[in-house]
Amino acid sequence: MSPDAVARAERILGREASTWARVESRGYSVNEHWTVGFADGTRAFLKIASIHPSPQWVRDERHVFACVEGRFMPAFLGFEDGEEPMLILEDMLPDARWPPPWHPGDVEAVLAALHEVAAAPLHGELPRLADEDWAGWPEVARDPAPFLSTGVVSEAWLEHALPVLFEAAQQAPLDGESLVHCDVRSDNLCIRDGRAVLLDWNHAHVGNPAFDVAFWLPSLALEHGPAPDGFEVDELAPVVAGFFAARAGLPPPEGAPRVRAFQRAQLEVALPWACRTLGLPLE
Repeated sequence: MSPDAVARAERILGREASTWARVESRGYSVNEHWTVGFADGTRAFLKIASIHPSPQWVRDERHVFACVEGRFMPAFLGFEDGEEPMLILEDMLPDARWPPPWHPGDVEAVLAALHEVAAAPLHGELPRLADEDWAGWPEVARDPAPFLSTGVVSEAWLEHALPVLFEAAQQAPLDGESLVHCDVRSDNLCIRDGRAVLLDWNHAHVGNPAFDVAFWLPSLALEHGPAPDGFEVDELAPVVAGFFAARAGLPPPEGAPRVRAFQRAQLEVALPWACRTLGLPLE
């Protein structure tokens, strides 16, 4: 007897499953994922969301698939809403490679995919980057305790540097007319036939496409990729650093209990990058 998730997919797609396997997520979500092979030779990837806020994220991702399509994202196959929404996508697992390690040409493949993302036509409305109240240095200014609890900097350093970081982040260009993925990391992408394919589109917005490159760079550096400097997105470094500064010291969310440690590691890359950009000494 097939698991409930597989039975749902059979009903939604009108196909009989012949094989299935539960997939351990490479990311920070603890929601349910499956790969399914069907009797007609087709395959699918199932994403079932049950832990807040993931059900709404899956609904948001389904909306993105209604607004855009391209070789930079998996093919949409089906969706069912409800208490535990299910998104059914093309199965990328069998014939794709999942960095790290980053091979020669991989970084260029991701940049090429992001160029295609930025040029993709939209067939619906998505939220705008510039309209969002992104977590950052304003949150740190209101309550510096979580950030200081990370031990990355001292209170004296923060008192001196915060006005500069705050102002630089406020002036950073977020507006634009391009599709922006907003969550580019190695656990959200794969390399297939020399091309990068981006996954987990639930945070997509419209805005400055440099946002995707800038937010990818700290995790890339942690995975032995190049340093963030030199990608011509330095003006967004204060925004990236502020985001991780505001998040890294908070209690872990229920749906992603391991994410704070990773955010702290990214902060340790992003903050020095921002300081180099602004000419701020880092203690």
